[in-house]
Amino acid sequence: MPQSSDIEIARTADLLPIQEVGEKLQIPARHLAPWGRNVAKLELDFIDSLSERPDGKLVLVTAITPTPAGEGKTTTTVGLGDALNRVGKRTAICLREPSLGPCFGMKGGAAGGGHAQVVPMEDINLHFTGDFHAIGAAHNLLAALLDNHVYWGNALELDVRREGWRRVVDMNDRSLREIVLSLGGVANGFPRQSGFDITVASEVMAIFCLADGLADLERRLGNIVVGRTRAREARRARDLEADGAMAVLLKNALMPNLVQTLENNPAFVHGGPFANIAHGCNSVMATRAALKLADYVVTEAGFGADLGAEKFFDIKCRKAGLTPDAAVVVATVRALKMHGGVAVKDLSTEDPGAVQKGLENLGRHLDNVEKFGVPAVVAVNCFTSDTEAEVAAIQDYCSARGTAVVPCTHWADGSAGTEALARSVLEQIESTPASFRTLYPDDLDLWGKIERIAQEIYGAASVTAPPSVRTQIDGFEAEGCGHYPVCMAKTQYSFSTDPARKGVPSGHSLSVREVRIAAGAEFLVAICGNMMTMPGLPRVPAANRIRLDTEGQVEGLF
Repeated sequence: MPQSSDIEIARTADLLPIQEVGEKLQIPARHLAPWGRNVAKLELDFIDSLSERPDGKLVLVTAITPTPAGEGKTTTTVGLGDALNRVGKRTAICLREPSLGPCFGMKGGAAGGGHAQVVPMEDINLHFTGDFHAIGAAHNLLAALLDNHVYWGNALELDVRREGWRRVVDMNDRSLREIVLSLGGVANGFPRQSGFDITVASEVMAIFCLADGLADLERRLGNIVVGRTRAREARRARDLEADGAMAVLLKNALMPNLVQTLENNPAFVHGGPFANIAHGCNSVMATRAALKLADYVVTEAGFGADLGAEKFFDIKCRKAGLTPDAAVVVATVRALKMHGGVAVKDLSTEDPGAVQKGLENLGRHLDNVEKFGVPAVVAVNCFTSDTEAEVAAIQDYCSARGTAVVPCTHWADGSAGTEALARSVLEQIESTPASFRTLYPDDLDLWGKIERIAQEIYGAASVTAPPSVRTQIDGFEAEGCGHYPVCMAKTQYSFSTDPARKGVPSGHSLSVREVRIAAGAEFLVAICGNMMTMPGLPRVPAANRIRLDTEGQVEGLF
């Protein structure tokens, strides 16, 4: 009998009214703004009232370098959260919101899978509460105000020859990467070259996810650099008087979204920057609220630990004052075999030797997590094609290095399949207290931070950049941005900038081709190799499979 799809499993869920889900975290119903029967937003005033409460324990779920074989990081996050509730620990889950781009492209959604999902999964993966639309509208309002200011005389003396503030859309669309604006005559403005990024790469998204309230949100929005004069002086969103209107568009979106798992446990799904082109973490607002309301909070960071976990530790935790207590590194037999040189078509063939070779990738990620002083547990996300010998190879490797490892079957069995993982994480927190530290200090210069990440996390021997990029970085230092952390935009498929280099490449050179200052988010974006901030669709997009059936239900959505 064929396995049920994720969407078929989700449709069988017996969901609680969202107010009853809130009661599990002792949230009074009056502080939930319902968005239908099964979704609500948590009011900001209520979050402010929690400030004197102690924080719960924070657990990060990350993974090995992703492959087409899949790792199941979100599914493991949900399964672990359910299992901690199963063993009597009041636990909340914090996830990012899915982007429409990968949903209709090739990656799929971000609501978990099998019997470890957050629901209603169709709503979460398609528009949800409109947060991304609000972020895109606020971003593009700033672009419109900027062009309008130039049209009406350019009192700020912006240098229109240079790229200023690109527009965004929440869809993969390579044809929008580079465009020409304002064609058609003088009534339409001054023609210039520009482009689009995907919404999840927007600085407004980063600001949204790092802001600790409405006042901080507006302050950060005002700090956005929208362009420069010919003398290279920065011009900011507040110079255009745009920050107030942008904050208005984001006011309701900033309230965290509360949903539930298939086992009716509370989950916050809020914000969604990608980890390959942005900082890859859900909102600070949601994480802080969860820490005040629950004894344990399980959250994830995007892609592998070299991207998501590093940015979670060095950007989010640094900026929000968070102290993680443990990390879970997710691995699969299938992905490890790919890192060991096995082709996708051969993954179902038993090959413990390839698993052993691929374990070098897991080892590098574990070494990296240890550099932050956070104890780690390995979760083996099991597939039906895995053999005892292959799983044993992972267990033997982890045991030899003194790392706890737990095979998990949460896709098939829900919390019962991750109960052992939950107990292992609890034991790790109790027996090995974290001594959290960031990879680099604030006062290390920006180029030094780029080199530190490249060499210590990616295993690079050197970092290169054109002279123009080094000059830009020097200029950012002179403007007082030297204390910012660095957000690396890099392929998620390799420790190097070459996505084809699996396993553990070392001694390579990392090329930084472009840098952008995110003065509102307060970090430097370093774009490496051929990384694009506007993805394209694959030859056969997932959108080709998605449709409505005769009863109006969605088909093809996982």
